[in-house]
Amino acid sequence: MNDNRTSKIDYYLGIADAVLARSTCMRRMYGAIIVRNDEIISTGYNGAPRGRKNCSELGCCTREDLGIPSGERYELCRSVHAEANAIISAARRDMLGGTLYLVGRDAKTGALLRDTMPCSMCKRLIINAGITQVVVRTGEGEYNIIHVRDWVANDESVPAIPEG
Repeated sequence: MNDNRTSKIDYYLGIADAVLARSTCMRRMYGAIIVRNDEIISTGYNGAPRGRKNCSELGCCTREDLGIPSGERYELCRSVHAEANAIISAARRDMLGGTLYLVGRDAKTGALLRDTMPCSMCKRLIINAGITQVVVRTGEGEYNIIHVRDWVANDESVPAIPEG
């Protein structure tokens, strides 16, 4: 018997890709889902906190207006990240040992973002949520699997001490 179905990883990444259609960011659209034991626990996309106006409603992006490069000065951004929204929509007990699937697209062109990676703050949330791996879409039919234990072992928030 030949099973031509989409792989589980591509299936969940496809759902995360559908979730990002709700994003209200004018720069980057992200969708995240958390799965444990083959069950979707929660979803999240990037957008302003509940009750606040979204950038898409305001018609402007502070970081873009100030020329701030992607990946910098997140404190000036109105949005809550997709990963954070998925985490706060679930109980920790349900996320323990789970997998977070993440897809990003350029808001203007819809092009897949091949360098999608959780920011340092989202990495901390993912670690504390008890999620064990993150799967990020890097291209059509392509993805990277990241083991969260590697983020714990290789803590980028600790400055390297020069040898000598």
